[in-house]
Parts: sequence; structure tokens; C-alpha cells
Amino acid sequence: MNGWQTLLYKETLRFWKVAAQTIAGPVLTGMLYLLIFGHALESHVKVYDQVSYTAFLVPGLAMMSLLQNAFANSSSSLIMSKVMGNLVFLLLTPLSYFNWFVAYVGAAVIRGLVVALGVFVVAAFFAPMSYAAPLWILVFAVLGATLMGALGLIAGLWAEKFDQLAAFQNFVVMPMTFLSGVFYSIHSLPAFWQGVSHFNPFFYMIDGFRFGFFGISDVSPWMSLSVVGGATVAVSLIALQLLRSGYKIRS
Repeated sequence: MNGWQTLLYKETLRFWKVAAQTIAGPVLTGMLYLLIFGHALESHVKVYDQVSYTAFLVPGLAMMSLLQNAFANSSSSLIMSKVMGNLVFLLLTPLSYFNWFVAYVGAAVIRGLVVALGVFVVAAFFAPMSYAAPLWILVFAVLGATLMGALGLIAGLWAEKFDQLAAFQNFVVMPMTFLSGVFYSIHSLPAFWQGVSHFNPFFYMIDGFRFGFFGISDVSPWMSLSVVGGATVAVSLIALQLLRSGYKIRS
């Protein structure tokens, strides 16, 4: 294996060695959301015709789990290396900043996809799913994981201690995820909050992803694709620039 492949393998092995925490835990959390919200609201909420509320929840919960875990993988790995002081060993290697980006974001994508797949496997016992446009599902899953992996890289570079990273997760990632339409359609919101939702890129990730299952969405899937694709490119370029400049990793 060459340099970036070795680093990708190391980053993948890092989360796989503790799969009970990094894979099984998030899958269980997603299932608890499904059981609680699905059981409580199944007979009270109707979003799409001929789609049960439980089935509506599954893609949103899978994408939410994917996004949160992709972010957590790259951000936690980088901040741990900085705090523990072993990042210097990577700095001594001939790896380019692009190699770093591919390895860290690549591992984040793998973890996000594995967690999302785990959610779907378990959810299959609770709600039958349709797959109207499988290619859209794959595209939004990969773009969403890439975007969050790159965002996690930026957060990990910026943070100097764990509480700063926790603040980024709690005040940026978590609110944007929960207010993105995971548990509801934005058409159920007042007009003002519908407008606000359109400024949340997480909404487009989940809405486009959900379109792949039901062929129905709150906005055009092409609009979602353009927003998510543009956001992914922009965040990735920022992360690459920070890595190239050695932001907070080179004295």
C-alpha cells in the first residue's frame, strides 16, 4: 500500500476496532428514535400518501446517523492526534495535504455508510421500504458523508481541545441535523420556518436522500443535488486549503 492507502487503512481500523461504540451504538440510537417516534406518532402523522410515518422516518434517521458519524470520525481522530501529541509522526511522513484529506474523509465516508446501512438492516424488521431511485440514494449518501467528513476535518483542525469540538457538534451540527426534516416535512411548518429551512444544507441532503426511496420530496431533487454538491465542493476546498497551510498543525 502507498502512503494515503496506509493512512486510510489506519483511520478505518481506528473506528472498526471499537465497532460496538462507533457502529453498533449509533445504529441502536437510530432504532430507539424509530421505535419511540414511530410508535407514538404513527397513527397521528401522515406526510406522504401511501407512505407510513415509520417508513418516512427511516431514510431521515439513516441520513442523520450517516452525517453525524462521518463528522465525528474525522473530527475526533484529528483532535485526538493533536491533544495526544502523535500528530507529529504524520507530519514527518512525505504525505501531501491531499493524501491527508483523502484518508481522513475516506474513512469518515466508510463509517457513515456502514452506520446508515446498519440502520436500514435493523429498520427492515419494522417498516418495509421501497427504492424508487437507488442511484439518488447512493449519490446523496456519498455526498453527504463527504461533506460531513470534510467539515469534521475543519472542526478538528480548528479545535484545540475536546470541549471546543463538543461545542461545534452541539451548537452547529446537532441543531442543523434535527431541524433538517428528519422527523417531519417542512410543509408542516409555518411559512417563515419553511423559508428558514431552505437555508439549511442538511435539509437538502435528507430531502434528496428520501426522494431516492419514495420518489417524493419537498423540493426538486435536482435543486437538492446542486445545493449539496456545491456545499461539498466548497467545504472540501476550505479543508484542503487549511491542510495545505498547516493551520494549527504546524508551529
